[in-house]
Amino acid sequence: MVCDMATRSDIPARLDRLPWSRWHWRIVIALGVAWVLDGLEVTIVGSVGSVLERGDTLALTATHVGWAGSLYVGGAVLGALVFGRLADRLGRKRLFLMTLAVYMGATVATALSTGFVSFAICRFVTGVGIGGEYAAINSAIDELIPARVRGRVNLAINGSFWIGAALGALISLVLLDERVLGPQLGWRAGFLLGAVLAVAILLVRRHVPESPRWLLAHGRAEEAERIVADIERAAAAEHGALPAAQGGVRMGSRGAPTLAEVWHVLWRRYRARSGVVLALMLSQAFFYNAIFFTYALVLTRFHAVPEAKVGLYIVPFAIGNVLGPLLLGPLFDRVGRRKMIAATYAASGVTLALTGWGFVAGVLDATTQTLAWSAVFFLASAAASSAYLTVSEVFPLEMRALAISIFYALGTGAGGFAAPALFGALIETGSRANVFMGYALGAALVVGAALVAWRWAVDAECKPLEEVAPPLGAADGD
Repeated sequence: MVCDMATRSDIPARLDRLPWSRWHWRIVIALGVAWVLDGLEVTIVGSVGSVLERGDTLALTATHVGWAGSLYVGGAVLGALVFGRLADRLGRKRLFLMTLAVYMGATVATALSTGFVSFAICRFVTGVGIGGEYAAINSAIDELIPARVRGRVNLAINGSFWIGAALGALISLVLLDERVLGPQLGWRAGFLLGAVLAVAILLVRRHVPESPRWLLAHGRAEEAERIVADIERAAAAEHGALPAAQGGVRMGSRGAPTLAEVWHVLWRRYRARSGVVLALMLSQAFFYNAIFFTYALVLTRFHAVPEAKVGLYIVPFAIGNVLGPLLLGPLFDRVGRRKMIAATYAASGVTLALTGWGFVAGVLDATTQTLAWSAVFFLASAAASSAYLTVSEVFPLEMRALAISIFYALGTGAGGFAAPALFGALIETGSRANVFMGYALGAALVVGAALVAWRWAVDAECKPLEEVAPPLGAADGD
């Protein structure tokens, strides 16, 4: 690859010194809704899981439901890898429009499924679209949000998954009601509503600009300058004169690195960072997917919750997950990344183990089980969100989206793909003790990840991305 000489640019510093403005809110809303969609998808499946076992719907088994969840995760892994690479090559904006279109088509097809095979295929393709969203959007968010608030904003956006979860629970509660549509048509309508939401998001996203940092790395400095100047004018109109930008950074026009270069950066230059990220991603993927994809099955099988009422129990669980990143997020900028990541991961593991003990001992009913899970995931939501924050800020600009997708694929592929199928099989045995063993495994994984983070995580709080991980093109002129 032929590289231009590196030059100094003040564009990253100008983006980082901006006061929070209406422009930032628009970016957060337009891009953050990716997690709302994911939460909506996962929760609708979780809420209607038991309904899909009925003979007058799709006649699935608990194992089928678990495998559908695993295939969704498998599709997300593939989508992240394919679209993550393209996001580094073609730009953040093109990809977050493309991946949303894939999601939209697949979720409509899901609503028209006629059996396990068609349902599973549609879930897989839906996952492809959502996985691609993760890589493109996490990159764009970190590259557009000021460094001083990057942690709390990233956590809040990732935590918005649970706004979608609450929405999906409420939608399923209404649609499955016999007085509205009932089980036979209600689950189909739930997926169609997801597609309607995607259309609205697509219209909003058209106005989100390309990442100026990405443009600089691809030799499009004039375009980057125009975008930043427009943002500054909007911020100045709202807040008055802007403070001066401090310093610049060496940026080279070199584009996306080869796969050999990516391998060298991940496993040689930043080996410790890669180990931390892998531990965080794998453990949180198992932790979350194991419990949430089979949440409805636990409530109906062990706590005798009526199928149509499952959504009611997901709402408080989702609220705990939303509040965790919102309330704990500022501490990741103030106290620091390493301390807070270790603390939230360790606390998540300990509280899940205690909740699992209560479940196997039979001291929890449906209400107290839900409240206990809500407390666990108040902590776990912040922890899981910090994993995505970490992978998106500790690797160089030119390979940021691919790095996100690689670790998402490794962590989610190993932890997320296996967990729903494993838990579906454990639940089908009807043994609380067997299910508890799955909870114990999830708790052990996140506590182990906490120890890894405490030792090797990067103190990236309030630092420019280019200071945390210098761009690969910065050395081109040396």
